[in-house]
Amino acid sequence: MIEHIEISSLDLRYEDYRLKSRRDEKALLSSIIEHGIRDPLQGVDLGDGIRILLNGFKRYRCAKKLNISVVPYRSFGSDEPLGIIKLIRISNSKTLNILEQAKLIDELQNVHDMCNDDIAGLLEKSKSWVSMRAGIVGEMSEYVMKRIFAGDFPVYSFMYTLRQFIRMNSISKQEIDEFVKVVSGKGLSIRDIELLASGFFRGSDDFRQQIKKGNITWGLKRLKESVAETTECTKAEQSMLRELELMQSYMQRIIYRVKNDKPGTDAFHAQATLLTKGIIRIMDSFFKSMRAFHERCEQA
Repeated sequence: MIEHIEISSLDLRYEDYRLKSRRDEKALLSSIIEHGIRDPLQGVDLGDGIRILLNGFKRYRCAKKLNISVVPYRSFGSDEPLGIIKLIRISNSKTLNILEQAKLIDELQNVHDMCNDDIAGLLEKSKSWVSMRAGIVGEMSEYVMKRIFAGDFPVYSFMYTLRQFIRMNSISKQEIDEFVKVVSGKGLSIRDIELLASGFFRGSDDFRQQIKKGNITWGLKRLKESVAETTECTKAEQSMLRELELMQSYMQRIIYRVKNDKPGTDAFHAQATLLTKGIIRIMDSFFKSMRAFHERCEQA
């Protein structure tokens, strides 16, 4: 049931669990000016007039900017952890992304003492689905989490660019923090961040120092010139380079997944056994070929 409540009665303790987006909030502000708040804010009621807001923080901030004192509201009940469970259940990738899910699951585990089995059962998800999201929070430093949830660093860049470097033992969390600090809030594209990360973590110390000093434009120019050099390769060579890039990416992804995912269906195990048997059979030959190819390229 939707009710109308005083906006001042809302507790905002979960505001930092939801990502901010200046662009989305600006568009929402224009919509609310024209049409009002169409969708109710959602939360849990703890009694004595305390309502903890779980969903609708952008609408809340827009309402405050427009001096709207009464807002539509729908309660998830009076149980805080079950309210969080309900929010995750009804959400999709547009309303609650994987990092927001991860942070809420971390809250259920560490504040409300819920185990993976209980969370998975209530969400009607697999235990591996819950474990994977719980593990994401452990990979992030407080600083990185703060910049991502403030909308200064793209979620996509963390999930598909930074995480591959986070899992490398040779790279410290301090180095990850330094990179995020340098590139956050600069309006860089996903591709530019990917290029800079590759140069920062895999490139020379001189290049890394230049990026730390904030020479982003210079760094991107150098990296894009290097990428452009591949156009001098033949079509067959370009194809080979793309295949090597894909192979490296998939190898890193699979190493992570076999360590962290725990799929358990019989059908999966049967097919995975056949595929891994074939991979293991050619592994020695593959490594020998790669070493020989690497040495040949180094000496060219």
